[in-house]
This record gives sequence, structure tokens and C-alpha cells, in this order.
Amino acid sequence: MKKLLLFILLFSAITALAQPYDPTKVNKKAVGYYNQAQERAVEENYISAAGLLQKAIETDKNYVDAYLALGSVYGILKNYKSSTANFEKAFAVDSNYTIDYKYTYSIHLAGLGEFKKALAAIEEYLQKRAPKNPSVFEKVDKYKKSFQFAVDYEKNNPEKNYVFAPQNAGPGVNSAENEYWPALSFDGKELVFTRRLQNINEDFFYSKAADDNWSAARPLEGNVNTPQSEAAQKISADGDWMVFTANNRRDGFGNYDLYISYKTTLGWSTAENLGATVNSEQWDSQPCLSPDKKDLYFASRRFGGFGGIDIYVCRLLPNGRWSEPENLGAGINTAGDDQCPFIHADNQTLYFTSNGWQGYGGNDLFVARKGYGGSWSKPLNLGYPINTIDDEGTLFITADGKTAYYASDRSDSKGGLDIYSFELRQDIRPAKTLWVKGRVTDKKTGYGLLSLVELTDLATKQTINLVATDKNGHYFMTLPVGKDYAFSVNQKGYLFYSDNFLMAGLSPDSTYEKNIALQPIEVNASIILKNVFFDVNKFDLKPESQVELDKLVQLLLENPSLKIEISGHTDNVGKPADNLTLSNNRAKAVVTYLLSKNIPAPRLVAKGYGETKPVADNKTEDGRALNRRTEMKVISQ
Repeated sequence: MKKLLLFILLFSAITALAQPYDPTKVNKKAVGYYNQAQERAVEENYISAAGLLQKAIETDKNYVDAYLALGSVYGILKNYKSSTANFEKAFAVDSNYTIDYKYTYSIHLAGLGEFKKALAAIEEYLQKRAPKNPSVFEKVDKYKKSFQFAVDYEKNNPEKNYVFAPQNAGPGVNSAENEYWPALSFDGKELVFTRRLQNINEDFFYSKAADDNWSAARPLEGNVNTPQSEAAQKISADGDWMVFTANNRRDGFGNYDLYISYKTTLGWSTAENLGATVNSEQWDSQPCLSPDKKDLYFASRRFGGFGGIDIYVCRLLPNGRWSEPENLGAGINTAGDDQCPFIHADNQTLYFTSNGWQGYGGNDLFVARKGYGGSWSKPLNLGYPINTIDDEGTLFITADGKTAYYASDRSDSKGGLDIYSFELRQDIRPAKTLWVKGRVTDKKTGYGLLSLVELTDLATKQTINLVATDKNGHYFMTLPVGKDYAFSVNQKGYLFYSDNFLMAGLSPDSTYEKNIALQPIEVNASIILKNVFFDVNKFDLKPESQVELDKLVQLLLENPSLKIEISGHTDNVGKPADNLTLSNNRAKAVVTYLLSKNIPAPRLVAKGYGETKPVADNKTEDGRALNRRTEMKVISQ
């Protein structure tokens, strides 16, 4: 209906402004085609209308009204190239008569990505025919600012080699129905999406990677699909949880609520409403889980926000319940609509859409990165041609950070919205992310343990991921590349386990499997403190050691009767006496740190063993590296 009214107004404007033309000088047959085109437009048959206008122009080459109308029709069809070409033909015949169409022409130039020309055209329009109606002027001025933004963006963010070439996911995924909200498994082997059946009921489907194609899509197994609609789904990184949106259900709190389903051996479980703490009486939708399943991001139109739709986050509490929603604040949300949140597997990079931040018009895609302390960077527009003058939708970005999936109704669509993939520009990519998985067990019994697995940035001391093992001790954790991490496993009654992933400057392709046997706290139990660091031949603790040493402090505070020995060890390079002194000083440095945290001195013993207790062959560098270590041993409890 909006398109129809727009077309009628355009025809009316043409008739009203036709003073420079003598109707008797326009070929009557051409006018007949023109009038028929108007009838087709009223029926919203724009293809037929365009054909009739072409006939009108062929009949009378100087029929300015027909050129302008054809330019407008092609604009409705989003054929901006043909649209601007016809406007330009009209301008060439009479630049004064056609000045009002410089506004529409500028928008369609922007649709082509020709923002400099669009800016010049809208400035000419404002100079010669500035709207007197304040609301109309505000709308035109908003477009001008968008074009200026686009020109400045291209100037300040030149990416001459980037090619935006979306690839249709193919007939296995896409059909004559609408497909949207793509979500991939962490390994990229399964694609889950929403399909709108007969343009009424929304259900979840999945397709598996098969060679270079996707297999024929099937409905998700289990009980999650119902005769009612389910949409806007996201699956947790470990593949065990799925959050989504459903509306007008008996257990709902508003017209749209957030639900959760769990992966079982029989498929996906019957959905559960996430409850009144998460959901409101207003519109709550578009959920996305952080990779550690600790944060639930979503969009809501609830009262008390910054604008129409804001992005919120709920935190998973120790008791398994979700916290009250937190608004992401003015650094993300605006007076407009901010929605479609997607947190990448790196747990640091957030993508979302907004019509409140300056962009190209409509809803644009933005990216913000989490900094120290959890604050977000200023959102960055993803730029043209990812963003256009039209509304953009949500993205799903693969773990490697290179490929994005989204839904669009491009010219090669199988019907309506289809799912496409494209390569992201380098500057707007998240961190490449691998994974580490395994099982935590009791070293003595071999039974799986419920425990906490934590990944901490050694430089910033910021926790990147914190996950709990399942009842059998299994865990899955994402691992962003490009930083050095401390990896630790904690459970009361056991010595913590520590390891590291030193990935700064590296980009490995392998994933990791770590099965960990925790030592029960008992006399003579010991662990290697793998994240205690010293410079070569020095005994000053490096700042990166604090993460590990604070874990040790926590262990001692939780077990107030525990007495431990900190021992230093070296390889066999250099003189034995020097190595003994170095190892003793390093052990003392650790004890000094513990004393500074109010651990009583009688509970601590420092001892250096030099090169006398190797754990590997000193003939290789790898072996010598293993021998250079700091250990902790339980003396009494």
C-alpha cells in the first residue's frame, strides 16, 4: 500500500507540474500508454507498468513525464541503475521542470553506491526547492546527512580490494518459501534456520555440509517445532542449547517472548519460556547466547529504554537462573531502534542493527568490541556495500571470523528471502576463534567432576570464558586467536589445574582436546604452575603471573589449614650453583607475592632445586622448557 500511494503521488505531481508542456504536443498514443501504466501501478503490477511506460517513451522520445514515472517505477523495483538512467534522460530535456525529482534521483543514486553524485543532487534540490514543511525538510536533510556520511566513510576507510559477492546457499537450503535467521554450528557443518511455511507458520530447519554444498533441509528433530510459529533462533557454541522467539503462547508474558530448548538424544526438547525475569509484557525477541552461555543478549521494546527497541543482556547466575535484564547503555542503544544482536564466538565482538546511529538510511549493521572491564567501543558502521539505503538484517559470522551469513531477497533468490554468505572485510572481522574441549575427572577414581573451566587474558587479566562442566565432566570452550591466555580448572577439594595457550602473533588452525585429572587435596599432591613467568636468568615475577598466583591465593584462603611448598626448577644450562640460586630466588619471589596477599608465613615454604629434578630430557629445547618450572606441593592440610 505504501508503494502504491507513492506511485499515485508521483503521477499526481507530474500532472500538477506539467505547465512547461502543452498537452496537445504530447503524442496521444503515448499518453494512452502512460494512463494504462498508471492503472497497472494501482494494481501494484510494476513490471507491466514499466513495459507500458517504455512504449510511451518509444512513441514520444521527449515525453518527460514518462521518463520520470519510469524512473520511479524502477526505483520501487530496486533497479536503481535503470531508475537513475531514466531520471537523467528527463533532466536532459528540462532541468527546471524536473527539479523536484532530484530528491528521488539522489536516493536511487545512493542505492547504486554513487554517494558523491547523490550528495550533489540532493544539495541542488535543497538549494532550488527546499521543502517548507518542517517534517519534510527534516526527512530530506536526514538523507543528505546519510550521503555525507557515506562520502566521508569511503574517504576515511578506503578498502579498494574488497569485493562484496554474496553467494546463495543453494537449493538444499533455499526454497520458494522465505528462509532467514541462519545459525551455524561451531564447526560449520550444520546450518539451522527459520523457514516461513506458506507465508504463515515459522519452523526451524537444518541442513548439513556435503562437499561444497548443503544437503536437503529437514525440520529439526524433537519437539521444538509446533503448529505455532518459532523464529529468530541461536544455538549455543557447544550445540546443547537453543534460544528463540515465539509469540502469543499460553505461557507467554507478552506478545513475543524468549524460549529455550535443549539438545537430547531424541532431538530438541519441548521449549520452555525463559520466565518473567527475562520476558516482559512488551516485545522481547532476537536472542543470542554468548559462547560460554553466561550471557543472553536480546532486543526488547520494554519501557525504560533509550528508544523504540533496545538491546539488553541477562547474566546466568550461580543458581542457574537468569538475572534481571541490563540495558547495554547509551554506548550501544539510541533513541531509535537497536536490535538483532549477535555476539561472536570470540565473546568480544558484538554485531547489531540500528537506525539511530548515523548510517546510510534505514537499519544499518554495526560492530562494537568489548574492552577492558566489559565496556563497549563506539559502534562502527560496517560500510557500503554491506550496508545500503535499505534495511539490513542480522548477521551470523563463522568461528574463523571470515564468513558472514544473512538473509536477502537478491535477484538470484529461489523465492522471497534466501540465505547467503559473503566474506567480511578484514577491518570488521572478529577474532578467529578455535575451541578446546575435554573431560575433567578425579585423578584417583576417574569419575567425571562438576568444575569450572576458565580462560583469562594474561595481559588484561580479563576473563574471556568461564564454563561449567556437565555432570560427567565434559566441557567445551571457545578460544579466540591472537592473545596469550591462562587456562585453569577449579573445584573445591582439589588442587586447581593450570595451562596456557600462548597465541599472540600466531594463527593456528588446530583445535584442542584437553582431558584433565584433578588432584584431590592431600599430602604430597603437587601441580606445576604453568602461568608463572620469569625473564631469562631473572627472578622478578612478570605481570602475566598474577592471574595464576591469584588462583593460588584463592586456594589457600578456601583451605585455611593448608601448608605448601613452592619449588623452583631450572634446566642444566649454566653452572649448577647458579641454577640452584636462581631457582631458590624464583621460589622466594612467589612466596613473597603470597605474603603480600596476607597468607601467613608459617603456611609457606620456598625451596630451589636447580637442575636436580628434571622432568624431561635436557638435550632438546622442548625438554629444557619443561624443566624450567615452578611447582606447588602440599606439605600438610
